[in-house]
Amino acid sequence: MSAQPIHPHQPPSAPPPAAAAQLRTRIAGHAAADRWLPAFDRDWAAALEESRATYDLTALHEVVREWQGRLDTAPAVAALVASGFEDTDSVPLEDVIGFRR
Repeated sequence: MSAQPIHPHQPPSAPPPAAAAQLRTRIAGHAAADRWLPAFDRDWAAALEESRATYDLTALHEVVREWQGRLDTAPAVAALVASGFEDTDSVPLEDVIGFRR
């Protein structure tokens, strides 16, 4: 008997060609644009270099999906912070994922 799933895993669909430009415009209009825009540009440049080396667009698609998620969840995060949520017992994110360069 095979342990294969009945329905094979389907990767997420590719974002439309203009998704990165539209996303950059959304980031530029966000309150945290002064921090987020350079970070997006850095992530996009690294993914672009990887794509040029591998001839694979996956890294670019992942950057778009990641930043869309950040922008989509930003209002909920802002509401949580504004509610006075106490996070003094939390672990610094750098301890979990390491420092980004």
